Order: sequence, then structure tokens, then C-alpha cells
Amino acid sequence: MSSAREQLLGVLAQKSFRLGEFKLSSGGTSDYYIDCRTTTLDAKGSRLTGEVFLDEIKRQGWKPHAIGGLTMGADPIVVAVAVLSGQLSGFLVRKADKQHGTGQRIEGFREKGAKVVIVDDVCTTGASTVQAIEAAREFGFEIVGTMCLVEREEANGRPNVVKAAAPAPFIAIFKAAEVRREHVLHEGDTGPVFAVSAVCELCGRPAVTNSPRTRCEAHKA
Repeated sequence: MSSAREQLLGVLAQKSFRLGEFKLSSGGTSDYYIDCRTTTLDAKGSRLTGEVFLDEIKRQGWKPHAIGGLTMGADPIVVAVAVLSGQLSGFLVRKADKQHGTGQRIEGFREKGAKVVIVDDVCTTGASTVQAIEAAREFGFEIVGTMCLVEREEANGRPNVVKAAAPAPFIAIFKAAEVRREHVLHEGDTGPVFAVSAVCELCGRPAVTNSPRTRCEAHKA
């Protein structure tokens, strides 16, 4: 039987990876897109994510009290690891301070001085991971490690995360190139490719494919 890491790679390649022309949140464009939430919120994918992250945390010898990250990419990872571990608590970092109630930015586990691991789903520029690191330190956590599920290495976000996390190490479970190879191996490089943040070149309605042209449902044929 293949390892949990190998199985998780297969789920990512099947459910989360798409080839095409896509606009990224960073403002740039790419010939591929990875939506890790279709894996981390999948029943099998969630279990495998928790297992792989927990195995890596143990391998690194970090021994944290809790695991957390910026909502919402980190949310399913945090829950999967916490549940599977039976010991680690979880916390979520809001993108901005809460404007009502307690007004806190850190939700869930809140023990100042505790050792924690910061997690994220995709590292592109590293901005969301850096936000979580800064908020966690400002609260009073001690960061012992930082992890992401997939690193888009061509975006060169690693130096930003490494600098913010230091002296804690930054670990990427997968490189995007690994997921791409697995996707092409099993899915091939042909067939319909679904567009993200694109509109039909004929009518302006939301596009559903950009192979061979960017078209909506009515004009895709």
C-alpha cells in the first residue's frame, strides 16, 4: 500500500490541480492553478492531510502545544491535524481584528508562551503565512515551525516566509512541480480546462473553459 504522502499527492493531483490560464490572488497569471481546499475539505483528503502534517511535525521533533494559521486556507488543515493527533489544540488567525465581542484576532487556543506550528495550504508570495506568523508572535506564541501543503516555488515566496519565521524552519510538504507531474501522469494534458476569474470572449459571461478558447457554457462548443 502506498504511503499517506503518496496518497495525498494523488488526491491533490486529481482534485486540486488544473492546467490552463489563470489569474492569481497576487495579481499575476499562471498556466496552472491549485485549490487545496478541494483536497483538505474532502473526506479522504482531510484524513491524509492530518496524517502527513502530523508525521512531519513528529519527524521534526517540534512538540508544539497547538497548530494554527490564517483563515481560511489553514482552517481545514488545523482541524484535521488537531483531531487526528488527539492532543494538539488548534487556533485560527483572523485577517483583521474582530470588530465586535471580545475583539480578538486569535480564535481557539490562546495560551501565551505556548509552542505552536503555523500552517497554510498554498505558499505563493507567502503573504498569508507571514500574516499568521506576525499575529501569532504579537499575541505571545513561540513559533517552533512553519508548514505549507504546497509551495509554488516559481513565485519565490519562500524567502519571505523564511525571514518572517526565523529562527523557526519552514517546511513545504509538496512542491507545485510534484503535483503537476502527478496530474499530467494520470490525467494527461488534454481535455476541458476550467477558467478562474475569466469571462467568455464572445459575450462576457463567466467562462467555464479556456481550451481552446475562453468561452461560457453557451459558447463552449
